[in-house]
Amino acid sequence: MESLIKFVQDEFVTKKDFPAFGAGDTITVYYEIREGEKVRTQFFRGVVIQRRGSGTTETFTIRKISGTIGVERIFPVNLPALQKIEVNKRGKVRRARIFYFRGLTGKKARIKERRH
Repeated sequence: MESLIKFVQDEFVTKKDFPAFGAGDTITVYYEIREGEKVRTQFFRGVVIQRRGSGTTETFTIRKISGTIGVERIFPVNLPALQKIEVNKRGKVRRARIFYFRGLTGKKARIKERRH
């Protein structure tokens, strides 16, 4: 049964080519918003807190500070409304899920950039 589900997902779900990114990276996600008849593109720029799941059910969580309030948004990787993802900065972190980042503010909330 599991192989059948995997086959259907591989065949019928369209895969998009996004750049490789992980926890700690600062990315910009461009996605479509429908308001009645109109369609517009909006972007969300923030730090990736986690990637979870695999295949078609994979999601990633982005956190940004809007004013003084932290805003998190969860995006499915295979969301049809996703147009593109840009990696702005590669962050150097030691964990795959950086939930401790939620408790940091100010200069402590900076992530060092990973060197290539």
